[in-house]
Amino acid sequence: MASLPLWGRVNGFNNQEGECVYGSKNLARKLLLHPPNFRSSSTHDNLLQGENLDHQNHTNSETDNVKEQSMIVNGTSHAFRGWYADGPWQGEAHLYKMEKVIFEGKSEFQELLVFESAGHGKVAILNGYLQLTEKDEFAYQEMLTHLALCSIPNPKKVLLVGGGDGGILREISRHSSVEHIDICEMDTMIIDVYKQFFPDIAVGYKDPRVHVHIAEGIGFIKSVPEGTYDVIILDAFNSMGPSAKVLSKKSFLETVAKGLRAGGVMSAPADSLWRKGFVVADTIALCKKIFKGSVNYAWTTIPAYPSGAIGFMLCSTEGPEVNFKIPVNPLNPKKNGVAKGPTKFYNNEIHAAAFCLPSFAIKATEDDDPNMF
Repeated sequence: MASLPLWGRVNGFNNQEGECVYGSKNLARKLLLHPPNFRSSSTHDNLLQGENLDHQNHTNSETDNVKEQSMIVNGTSHAFRGWYADGPWQGEAHLYKMEKVIFEGKSEFQELLVFESAGHGKVAILNGYLQLTEKDEFAYQEMLTHLALCSIPNPKKVLLVGGGDGGILREISRHSSVEHIDICEMDTMIIDVYKQFFPDIAVGYKDPRVHVHIAEGIGFIKSVPEGTYDVIILDAFNSMGPSAKVLSKKSFLETVAKGLRAGGVMSAPADSLWRKGFVVADTIALCKKIFKGSVNYAWTTIPAYPSGAIGFMLCSTEGPEVNFKIPVNPLNPKKNGVAKGPTKFYNNEIHAAAFCLPSFAIKATEDDDPNMF
């Protein structure tokens, strides 16, 4: 993770003029970046307009070089050729050295960029926000899935909202008690691209228990009878962009709660505790009011995400008591479903540890203090 004052010195590239691909709402936009002038008021909002790469629906880029359009940041003078900057996030950005652009596409709903990086394998950028990297995707997929499914006995019916890459389906497939898996994904482009370029992630679609619904999440949940699912997993979060903001709405969470059986469980990503302005106490209070059962905040480390960490909200509906901190339904390492081998990150000890919070975070779950960070 490189902060903005270090633009001029990244991985041994010191003061070398070049170009950097910048992660904004337009994919693969190029910049000339330079060490910032600390006396300048230039910010991300001061970017001058420049040309964008051409986008074609479902097309691949076979060139190893980034096209030669560029943008200029006011008051700067040095840069790095062939780097993608994911950010800014609270004055920071994460740089990825690009080896090759693999895919650029735009569907009816969103834009997707896939490139081969020097250190993180293939990287997927959705609507200008980093979605995953091959290097650490399993940490997020495994934790979001198993913190929920391992916390209740014998889950049988699971709904995944989003998650078109297939990684969470891969993780659900490890649970032999599950009889039926619904996935609700709006965009067939996402599914097709991951099947083509990320086969070890999209392998989840090979599970015969999976039923794919190309539909919008809220409408789909409303279309099924109340109490249909043992577990509902929401694979979207605010740092992924505007499309995920619906998940913070009370009306949406109320719809999710109605879709769960008594003692059913919802798992959803939440912002990192390092994110300024994130008030965990408010989130917990809202979820307790809606779900009326157990509510816990957990977290884990994922290097590619802003701050290197991500949070999770685990909520159960009123009914049989759920203690999320104890995995009552542990994974069987000999039964991995369609996954190629056992989990790489999740285990019983990690499960319990995910709910152990640092001192300032414990305070955040109990006290609304906007100055705590």
